[in-house]
Amino acid sequence: QVQLVESGGGSVQAGGSLRLSCVGSGYPSSRTCMGWFRQVPGKERDWISTSTTAGTTRYVDSVKGRFTISRDNAKNTLYLQMSSLKPEDTAMYYCAGCDASGVYRYWGQGTQVTVSS
Repeated sequence: QVQLVESGGGSVQAGGSLRLSCVGSGYPSSRTCMGWFRQVPGKERDWISTSTTAGTTRYVDSVKGRFTISRDNAKNTLYLQMSSLKPEDTAMYYCAGCDASGVYRYWGQGTQVTVSS
């Protein structure tokens, strides 16, 4: 059974930093893409960043230069380092893993990030 478990969320003031972690079990994270999404109440879940097996990383424009995605395959863990946080970054953050076709199929339960001004 695949499980993705996020941690590291919390409350921080604008300009601060947080690092999110996502530990996978029953999931070959080293062989598939993984990414981060976020969602605010009443809105759709938005893609933030992807880490591919080829080592490529991609980001939505709104977080470029502030967020960094990385993975430790030995620990089956995906990270999202978030810096220079803004109030508009406030959301529930979700880790996601791709299936063999490269489609996001597996989801964590989410971790809340709240940024105050």
